[in-house]
Amino acid sequence: MAKTFHRLTIVALLLSAACAFADPARFDLTGPKIDVRVTRDGAALPISMVPNLQEGDQLWLHADLPPTQSVHYLLVAVFLRGTTNPPPDNWFIRIQTWDKKVKDEGVTITVPKDAQQALLLLAPETGGDFSTLRSAVKGRPGIFVRASQDLTEAGFEQARIEKYLAEMKNVPPGDEKALADHSNLLARTLNLKPNPDCFKKPVDQQYNCLTQTGTQTLLDDGHGQSIVTALSNGPGSDFINQASYTQMAGAGVYSAYVGAIVDLVRLTSTLHTAQYQYIPAIAFPEHESLNLRLNAAPSFHNPKSVIVIGLPGVQKAVLPPLRPTDPKHISCLLDTKMVLPVEGAPLVFSTAFAHDLALHIEPQNVAKGEPTDIPLYPDAFRGGLAILPTDDKARRELPNPDAKKQPDMPNLLGAPEYKQSQPEAKPVTIHIDGQPEPKPASDMTDAKKPEISSAPPGVVVQATVQGKWGFDNFTGPVLNVQRVPGEGWKIVPTPQTPAVLIVGQPNHLLLTSTGTACIQSIGVEPGDLKAEWKLATPTLVDSAKEPPPATNEAQPVDLTLNLQHAATPGTIQLAIQQFGQPKPDQLGTKTFSEPAKIESVRMHAGDVSAALTGTSLDQVKEVVLNSLKLEPVDASAGSSTGSLTVTLPKDAKVPPFKAGEKLTAKVELRDGRTLEAPVIIEASRPSVTILSRRIQPPAQAAPSPITLASPDDLPLGDQLVFFLKSPSSFPRNEQIEVANADDSLHTSLSVGAGSLILQDAHTILATLDPLKTFGTSAFGPLRLRAVTNDGTGGEWLPLATMVRLPTLDQLHCATDVTKPCQLSGSSLYLIDSVSADPAFTQPAPVPEGFVDQMLPVPHPTAGLLYLKLRDDPEKVQQVNLPILPLPTDPTAAKHGTTKAANPTTASTAKPDTK
Repeated sequence: MAKTFHRLTIVALLLSAACAFADPARFDLTGPKIDVRVTRDGAALPISMVPNLQEGDQLWLHADLPPTQSVHYLLVAVFLRGTTNPPPDNWFIRIQTWDKKVKDEGVTITVPKDAQQALLLLAPETGGDFSTLRSAVKGRPGIFVRASQDLTEAGFEQARIEKYLAEMKNVPPGDEKALADHSNLLARTLNLKPNPDCFKKPVDQQYNCLTQTGTQTLLDDGHGQSIVTALSNGPGSDFINQASYTQMAGAGVYSAYVGAIVDLVRLTSTLHTAQYQYIPAIAFPEHESLNLRLNAAPSFHNPKSVIVIGLPGVQKAVLPPLRPTDPKHISCLLDTKMVLPVEGAPLVFSTAFAHDLALHIEPQNVAKGEPTDIPLYPDAFRGGLAILPTDDKARRELPNPDAKKQPDMPNLLGAPEYKQSQPEAKPVTIHIDGQPEPKPASDMTDAKKPEISSAPPGVVVQATVQGKWGFDNFTGPVLNVQRVPGEGWKIVPTPQTPAVLIVGQPNHLLLTSTGTACIQSIGVEPGDLKAEWKLATPTLVDSAKEPPPATNEAQPVDLTLNLQHAATPGTIQLAIQQFGQPKPDQLGTKTFSEPAKIESVRMHAGDVSAALTGTSLDQVKEVVLNSLKLEPVDASAGSSTGSLTVTLPKDAKVPPFKAGEKLTAKVELRDGRTLEAPVIIEASRPSVTILSRRIQPPAQAAPSPITLASPDDLPLGDQLVFFLKSPSSFPRNEQIEVANADDSLHTSLSVGAGSLILQDAHTILATLDPLKTFGTSAFGPLRLRAVTNDGTGGEWLPLATMVRLPTLDQLHCATDVTKPCQLSGSSLYLIDSVSADPAFTQPAPVPEGFVDQMLPVPHPTAGLLYLKLRDDPEKVQQVNLPILPLPTDPTAAKHGTTKAANPTTASTAKPDTK
C-alpha cells in the first residue's frame, strides 16, 4: 500500500512539473465542436459566413459531442454589454447538451437588444454549475468581454496563417519559381510577410522553410507582445516573421491581441472556484461548426475546466476595404481563368465571410447577349478574385434553414423577441446558372458609378465587384476589364524599341491594338518559336510621340522575340492568340540582319575615295555624299568588322572638298535601310613618286647564272636603292612605309634611322635591305607610301617583287640529247619548274619538299635553261650555265667533282602518296 502511494506521489509531481513548463499560449489541443447557424430576416447562414451579429439575430446552437460522451457538458450562452455593466440574469441561457431533444435538434436563442458581445461557456455538469458560472461572469464582466473580443481576433489571425500553409501545399516543392510566385501572391492577399531568408536557401529546402511553423504557437507568453515578435522569435519564425493586424474586414496596423490573449490566459487562470478553472478556446469555423483548439487539457477533477468560446461581436458590419492591386491593370473577361488582382482585405481570402461575389457591368457597357454579372470567388493562391465557372460543382450555395429542424421552443431569454429597427436586408437571389442577381444601381455607394452613354460598348469598360459580407450587401472596387478581343494590331517604333527584327539576337518590339489584355500567347510562323511578352512599362513609350495609355485604354505590349537560330533575314508572321478566339491574329513583319554600324567616314581633300570603319560593312551598297555616289571598290569588300573603301567612278572628277569641312553621308544598305554618318574632310594625304631605283648585289658576291626577266624582281639578298620625289617639302618626321599586301611584312624608313637621306627638300634617297629587314622567308610584292607624323598614309605605290634565288653550280649533260641533264646546287626547292625552251612546252616540275642538291632537268636545245621561281611563278627566268659532260669516275665526288649519275637512277623519285 505504501509503495502504491509512493508511485502515485511521483506521478503527481511529474504531471505538475509538466504543467508548470507548458506554454500557456500554445493552442495545439483539439477541443469539441459547437454547431452554430445564424438567421436574420428569414435568411440563414452558417457561423463561418457571419462576421458580426446584430440585435434580433436567431442563433441555432448544437453541441457536436460524440455519442460515447460520458461526461455531461453544460453549454451556457452569455451576452455581454460592456466591461462595466454586468449582464442581467436572463442574458444567461442554460443548455443541457445531454438532453435528447437538445442533442437531436439543437437550441435557438435570440440576440437581445443592447448586447455587445457573445460568449459560450462549456463546462462539466456539477451541482450549482449554472449559478456558479453566471456569478463569475457578472462578478468580472471585463475579463469575459476581453475574452470575447480577443478570441475572435486570434481566430482571424490564425486563419490567415493556416490559409497560407494550406495553399502552399499545392505548390510542387521543387519548383523554385512557383514557390516564390505563389508565396508572394498569398502574402499579398493575406497581408502576411513570409520569411525572405527562405528564398536564399537551396531550392529543395525552400518549401520546408516556408511551411515549417509552429502554427499552434501563435501566441507567446510575454506580456504585451505583438504578433510580429511572437511570430519572429517563436517556433513560427521559420514560416512568417510578420503578420499585419486585421480588424473584422482588414486594416493596416499591428495587432495587440497577443498580449491581450496572454492576459486572458493569466487572468482566467486566477479566476477559479473550488469547482471551475477557465481556459480559453480559439474557434476555427468550418461551415456550421466551430472547431475548437485549446491551450490546456480540460480537467474533470476539481477545479473542473470551463472552455470559453468567443462568438462574433454584436455590431454593425465593417465592410471589406478591397482595392485593386494596380488601378491601371486591365483584366480580360474572355479568359475563363481570369483573376482580378485585389488586396487590402485579407479576411476575404482567409474566411467565408465574403460570398456570392459578382463582377457587375452596367448594361450600357455590354452588347446584347453579354452577361452583366459574372460570378467570382476569392482565390488567395492566384492572388485575387477569380471567375467562378457556372458548372463548378464546388460552388457553395446558401445553407438551407431547414437542413436541421430548429425546435419550436420559447425564447430562452424570457423576454419578447426583439425585432430590429434597421432597414430590411436585401438577400441575393441565386439563379439556376449560379449567377447572382444584379445589384441595383442605387446600392452602389462606395464605388464610382460609370457614366451612362449612348455610344457603343467600348473594348475596355469599368466593372464593379459586388456581393455579400455575411448578411450585408457590399460594393467593392471599380476595375478595368476588356470585354472583346483586340483588333488592329501594329508595331509601333520608339527610340527604345525600333520596329525592326534582327536575326541572330533577341529583339524587342512594341505592339498596340484596341485591346491587349486578352493575349494568351504570341508565336512565330513558320516555326514553333514562342515569344515572351508583357505589358509595356511607361519608359518604353516615347512620351513625345506616344503618350502613356490612360487607365481604361489598351496598354502597349513589350514583345521579346529571340531570333538567334534564324539563319537568314526574311518575312515572318506573328501569331497573336487571344482568349476565346478560334485562331490567332496574324501580323506580318520583316526580319533583317544586324545593320552595319558606321563608326567613322574619313575622306581626305583631293581624294576620290573614302574609308568607312565599323561593323557589318559588307551590307553597304553605296555612300551618297553631296549627291556624289561612292561604291565599294569590290562588291565583296567589307566584313563583319574592319574597314571598307568606297570610291567614285573612274571618270569622276576630284570633289572640291576642303580640309575641315563637315558633311553628312547617307549610307544605303543592300536590304534598303539607310543610315546617316558624319563626315569630316581631313587634310590632303602625303604623296611621293619613285624617280629611279637600283638593285645592288652584296659586295664580293658571285654573280648568279639566273637572269631575272622583270626589272621589278628584287633578289632577297640584294639591296634596293631608290629615289623618291615629294610635291611639297618632305618633313623630317615623315616616314616611308614599306609593306606587302597583307601587311605581314612591314617596315618604316626614316631620316632619323638613316634609311632616308634628303638630297634636298623634295628629293629623298631610300635604302632597303629586304633580307636583313624581313628575314629569309620574305617573298612577294612590296609597296610603299608616305606616312605623316600623325599616322595619315598616302596612296600605295608598287615598289618591287621579292624573289629568293637558288644557288646553281653546274649543269652536266650526256651527249644523247634525249637523256636528261643533272643540275647541281643548293636551295633547289625554290624552283617551281624547269624547261628547255622559254615557252615551257614540256616543263619538268620540281617536287614539293625537294631537298637534294642535284636535280634532273631537260637537255637544253639552245644552250640555255629556263625556270620559274616559286616566289614569282608567272615570269620565266633564264639560266646560263656551261654544259659539262657527265663524269664517269664513281669516286669523282671524293676529289671535289660531281659524282656521275645514271639518268635512269637519278634522284627524281616523288614522295610516296599512297
